Amino acid sequence: MTHIDGRTLTLETVEAVARGSLVELTLSPEARDRIIAARTTVEEVLSTGRVVYGISTGFGRLADVVIRREDQVELQRNLLRSHAAGTGPLLSREEARAILLLRANALAHGNSGCRVEVVERFLRMLELDITPAIPEAGSVGASGDLAPLAHAGLVVMGEGEVLGYDGEAHPSAPVLQAAGLAPIPLAEKEGLALINGTQATTGLGALALLRAERALDTLEVAGAMSLEALMGTPDAFKEEVHLARPHPGQLRSAALLRELLAGSEIRESHREGDPRVQDAYSLRCMPQIHGAARGALGFVREVLSIEINSATDNPLIFPESGDVISAGNFHAQPIAQALDLLCIAIADLAAVSERRMERLLNPDLSGMPAFLTPKPGLHSGYMILQVTVADLLGEMRVLAHPASVDSVPTSANQEDHISMGMGAARKARRSVDLFERVVAAELLAAAQGLEFRAPLQPGQGVAAAWRAIRERVAPLTDDRPPAPDLREVHRMVADGQLVPSGLLQP
Repeated sequence: MTHIDGRTLTLETVEAVARGSLVELTLSPEARDRIIAARTTVEEVLSTGRVVYGISTGFGRLADVVIRREDQVELQRNLLRSHAAGTGPLLSREEARAILLLRANALAHGNSGCRVEVVERFLRMLELDITPAIPEAGSVGASGDLAPLAHAGLVVMGEGEVLGYDGEAHPSAPVLQAAGLAPIPLAEKEGLALINGTQATTGLGALALLRAERALDTLEVAGAMSLEALMGTPDAFKEEVHLARPHPGQLRSAALLRELLAGSEIRESHREGDPRVQDAYSLRCMPQIHGAARGALGFVREVLSIEINSATDNPLIFPESGDVISAGNFHAQPIAQALDLLCIAIADLAAVSERRMERLLNPDLSGMPAFLTPKPGLHSGYMILQVTVADLLGEMRVLAHPASVDSVPTSANQEDHISMGMGAARKARRSVDLFERVVAAELLAAAQGLEFRAPLQPGQGVAAAWRAIRERVAPLTDDRPPAPDLREVHRMVADGQLVPSGLLQP
């Protein structure tokens, strides 16, 4: 059983819940007490008739419209109905589940003013795999991810749609009824509490980051395998070199490369008499290039780890003082900028991977047959594999343009600076998918390159990766479509089957 307390959620738990491998969730006693205290403060506000944004006023530009006491519950229902304006393809089941969990955790922080049963409904929906159907477009990441969260919140009311196992949207009411869940009529402040926040941007971002981290770890394997196939030297990875410039990411990448290459027969075969003084940057500078991305992704992890345990709606309720404060924690600028950085970092990783691909396939640079086919001319080998990577890289470079600089004022200029956080999250999701495929292509080519160095064996970690690939993909002898092989290795990359931690185990 995992306790949801608004303070200690990890990115890894988000992924586990999103994937359905962790479904036993309950509110911690401390979170329950905080939620009740905040709700009590809301009830006190209602009893005094104070004018408070979102409780007794309209929303956004309509904040100066005072709502009569007898209409304040209807105000919350209307908010969800009117704000469910998303469009485009539906988010995946994993993404929608991540959003549900993150919204529940934000409410568990105890500053939102909703009732306990609303938070518990989200957890129950996760347990029963009742997933809101959420269109991917419609949020600008300011005043929160309003449209995506409204689509999720409608299901609590017994309205809106849920995601069927056929991938299509279906009315939620029959699904809730079949599961024995009665609709929850929203009370004052609860509609706003459900939709004011960054959980759609953050949910997509968290899942993208974890995939990017696995792909970067796997890129160390691909780079080490390329170095072996190209008979490069690991001397540039020696520890003393990197202690002289001790960026943590650089130190980590260099250490992984040393471990992957340890015990290489290929290296020993050309230690003496090799006329090359040093390798090209794409090989020699792997710790510096890969390490820089590690630093960037480390920053993204820090931002997202804070965000998933934050209260991000408006106004915020502070039971200790009785204050109800209108502020701006819903603004997704920190997450948007971090996810833009993620796209920039992995685009550069894809660029250096493509350069190693070129060295593997070009006979003038590799010392191996052209395009890694035993029969160049009659066969084209992996000629077009590099073309595919060039296409992927080109799109990644477009996606590296930051979304977070493209503010477009909304809500009659009340929301006059927005983050475009959801756009940054969608870019990150797409860019990570492309990056995984670039890594898979380098692995495919580098594994083929090792065929031309046999019977010499590569380093122990590289050899383990090569064996794992060969269990799924045969060496290239005669021409065949590379697409199925690329698809197979991409699955291995995406599933984390080729990360160094798994390959280097004794």
